[in-house]
Amino acid sequence: MKRAAETAEARTAGADSRTAGAELRPGQQVSFGLLPQVLGYHLRRTQVAIFRHFSRTVGAEMDITPGLLGMLQVIEANPGLAQSRLAEAMEVDRSAIVKVVDQLEGRGLIVREPSPHDKRSYSIRLTHAGASALSKMKTLMLRHEDEFTAVLTQEERRQLIELLARLHGGR
Repeated sequence: MKRAAETAEARTAGADSRTAGAELRPGQQVSFGLLPQVLGYHLRRTQVAIFRHFSRTVGAEMDITPGLLGMLQVIEANPGLAQSRLAEAMEVDRSAIVKVVDQLEGRGLIVREPSPHDKRSYSIRLTHAGASALSKMKTLMLRHEDEFTAVLTQEERRQLIELLARLHGGR
């Protein structure tokens, strides 16, 4: 642990002295300092790039965000899922899920019904229109994924997914 901290200090020492007090001139490349060596930086840049691509492809055709599409897929895979369980599965605040469910219900993609197991909660499922729309969304999403990851081989893509899943604990 100490060795990693010492290495990071050594890498930043040169960057700090090189840029101290310097003003960026027009046309001059912006330095990102230590960021290109940080995993979180690359994950965030990749997230922004993939969301942009999604927006231009799937989102533009189906008026959907990656988060809403993910929720529809979880609802499809778990018909009758309680709203609170959807919030847990998607790692969003339970109060925020109400707005999302209202939005999806307002678009006619899902229906919310009293839970047969707990009268204090609601269960949700896709409507026929929601199932039809989701089928088209999944086709577009897979095409988007193929286009976005075209720079990777199938083995690299599989390995990247596996490594990311290990990092976030989704084994």
